[in-house]
Amino acid sequence: MAWYNLSMTNLASYLLANTYAGFSPLVNTAAAVCSVNGQEVPCPSWLPALGGSFFLVMIALVVFFVVVMWRVYAKAGQPGWAAIVPIYNMVVLLQIVKKPVWWIVLMFIPFVNIIISLIVAHELSKVFGHGLGFTLGLIILPIIFYPILAFGRSTYQSSASIIS
Repeated sequence: MAWYNLSMTNLASYLLANTYAGFSPLVNTAAAVCSVNGQEVPCPSWLPALGGSFFLVMIALVVFFVVVMWRVYAKAGQPGWAAIVPIYNMVVLLQIVKKPVWWIVLMFIPFVNIIISLIVAHELSKVFGHGLGFTLGLIILPIIFYPILAFGRSTYQSSASIIS
């Protein structure tokens, strides 16, 4: 079978539909059907493992970012558990960056929320003693810069003298 002829749409659909197949010994992967050149054929046996691996990587990333944000909140003198509570985590983050809590409303408005998120990222960078370059890092490479913020030498500056 020519698995390389699978269209990306069919591959993505298969992976989304069978994410858990890599975990379950009861799943009959031979019964899974892919479409190749308009014909239905058995899917390759490695696809369920790929879906399961993707799921594990996503879980690992979520756990990693929970730990990182917990540490950032704790460095700022806030309870770390606040990082995992939906909506409340944004309220606490607004307190950390010294913005009014009513900005939470702005985070629910499409397109405005993007601008507010950029402002909050810049303010977070500033309250930890960094400038615009670090803000760009938080936005472009969050998997690198948030851990630097969490586990590096950055300290929360609660005073009004913050870098512009």
